[in-house]
Amino acid sequence: MTSLKSSETMDFYDIAMHPPAAVNPWKARLALNFKDVAYKITWVPLPDIGKVRCGLAVPACRKLADGTDFFTLPILVDPNTNSKLGDSFDIAIYLQRTYPASGAGDLFPPQVLDFTFDQDLPPWAPPLSKPKETDYGEYSKFNMHIDRAFSAHVGLMGSGMCLDSQASKDELVRRAGVKSWDDFEIKGEAREQMKESLRLMLGDLARVFARDTTGPFLLGKQASYADLIVGGWLHMMNGTLPDNEWQEARSWHGGIFGRLYDGLEKYAEVK
Repeated sequence: MTSLKSSETMDFYDIAMHPPAAVNPWKARLALNFKDVAYKITWVPLPDIGKVRCGLAVPACRKLADGTDFFTLPILVDPNTNSKLGDSFDIAIYLQRTYPASGAGDLFPPQVLDFTFDQDLPPWAPPLSKPKETDYGEYSKFNMHIDRAFSAHVGLMGSGMCLDSQASKDELVRRAGVKSWDDFEIKGEAREQMKESLRLMLGDLARVFARDTTGPFLLGKQASYADLIVGGWLHMMNGTLPDNEWQEARSWHGGIFGRLYDGLEKYAEVK
């Protein structure tokens, strides 16, 4: 495949919050930096995402429980090819197919990704992307199971999202179908139980990462999009959990996910 050169700067749309902690934009950011392509960020307040997607003619890729469109980010606009993409997995595939030789190389090297998580999610959890019929089916299934596994524990993170305004907080409350922002906060014994559930889930995932002991990535020293999928969630945890809980989670299972987070730092620049 002939690799294009990214001569014009791409436009990357992320959810306005500080620090940035939205998982799917993080997956896309890590992929963009992995591919070392030029891009600039537009920060979009949560209530404006639908207007921005419609204005760019990028349809919603998921539905809320009531059947209405779930407008979220990221979006990538590439003027080099006049392409617009509105899903983090689609962005990664696009970058690999369009710029295969760029940056750190192949985002989708062949590998077995046999982690599964099939527990039901709480009713307020955001809708998940379904597996895609692509040449990267192993990665697509892994993405779905990782999203399900972490979404089952997103109650630990929701109240820590530093959105840009009260209007954005009100929009997240509306989307989640809860009564107030306080409903996102899990305290006391319920929080300890969810932390233990997260620790056990990460133990199952750690066994997949531990197959190659040269680490910190699934393929040892070679990062892939599968590492970036998990890395997106680790960045959400870092941006939303109390620091003592983040440090605790980093240390679980011999520190395997702390090392993964640190190993991905070279792709984590917020430009």
